[in-house]
Amino acid sequence: MTKIRTTGVRAGTVPLALLAVLAAGCGTQRAGGDADAGGSSRSAVATPSTPKDFPCPGESPTASPRPSTATPSPTAPPTDHYAENHGFMIPFELHGKRRCQGLAAVARVREALEPQRRRGQFSPESVRKALIGLGYSGGQVQAYPGGGGVGFLVQVDDYPVCVEGSLAGTLDSATTKADAFGGYPDHDGCDQPSGGH
Repeated sequence: MTKIRTTGVRAGTVPLALLAVLAAGCGTQRAGGDADAGGSSRSAVATPSTPKDFPCPGESPTASPRPSTATPSPTAPPTDHYAENHGFMIPFELHGKRRCQGLAAVARVREALEPQRRRGQFSPESVRKALIGLGYSGGQVQAYPGGGGVGFLVQVDDYPVCVEGSLAGTLDSATTKADAFGGYPDHDGCDQPSGGH
């Protein structure tokens, strides 16, 4: 008489198949709307609340913050994974009191760099010296050549509030650009990370 032996593989397929069937039903919606069997309704997609911004001192009440470009629309799936894979390089926007702090820091930086812009004579050393003159330590200020002028990055505080910009051009068309942001995901400090997940 021949005896058929069962192996552990066959015994493990039933729980695995059951798990696959249960997992296939997770995350699906039933036809007919949002209501579940208990009669309560749930939102199909959870959306994070957007902090309300208010006018900061010295800002006109009609000025509205620029729209966010960092958050993709939940209704339109991305066509590629570039944004998903490079999201760690998109800085956080400032909101509320931190936004006002960032705008005040941008105004101070522009005011400190205005004499250099008017003279049309600026270098990384002179820009760095002017920014350190605002009371920032040497470790909080970076200035570097770039874009036909000088780029700079200031870490205003450890939260962080960051100011990044440039002083570029000639005497006739010199411009000072500066913008405040709140650091980067998965990264301390204000410098743009070179790697992430």
